[in-house]
Amino acid sequence: MKRVICAFDGFMRRQEGVFEFEDDPCGMLRGQFSRASRDLDIAGRRIAAGSPVFYLHIWNEHLPALPRDGADLAWAVNVYGRLIPSFRKLARRLKIDPAYVGIEAILGETVLVQSETGSINKLFVHLGFSVVPYRNPLGRFGEFWENFYSWWIIWAFNQTSLRSHHLLRMRRSQIVIFREDFLRRYG
Repeated sequence: MKRVICAFDGFMRRQEGVFEFEDDPCGMLRGQFSRASRDLDIAGRRIAAGSPVFYLHIWNEHLPALPRDGADLAWAVNVYGRLIPSFRKLARRLKIDPAYVGIEAILGETVLVQSETGSINKLFVHLGFSVVPYRNPLGRFGEFWENFYSWWIIWAFNQTSLRSHHLLRMRRSQIVIFREDFLRRYG
């Protein structure tokens, strides 16, 4: 079953234009050129719907497996130590690669943030991102199918994580950082 999920995930990545922007075997991220699907007002600044953005995607095959008892400090340090170099490689691309000209913000969608005061939310804020509620254009119906896909991927790549990700209780959040803020922090 895992091979079927991996094949389907590869098909979906190709269809959506998700690609590896780094070739590091420890790299944590893939990316996708896109457009903001809605207006986002963050701390007095705006990303208009239709603005060019770069979406981050976890490189599932490179995500360290959670320990049997769940995330611990060693796992978190390992992930953090892989994530920061990925951010720095993306910042270099934003500076020198003509394909990245005009990108206004870096975004991502996640099911990891379950509360505004939780440790994952604090981690994203520490990394410079704003965390905002996610809205699927199709409402809860569309979000259910996105969550189902995420749950499927978690099952294939990191089953221990399913203990904290019940399909019907998953809520999505969007993480956002403006280009200039990202470059200041990671460039």
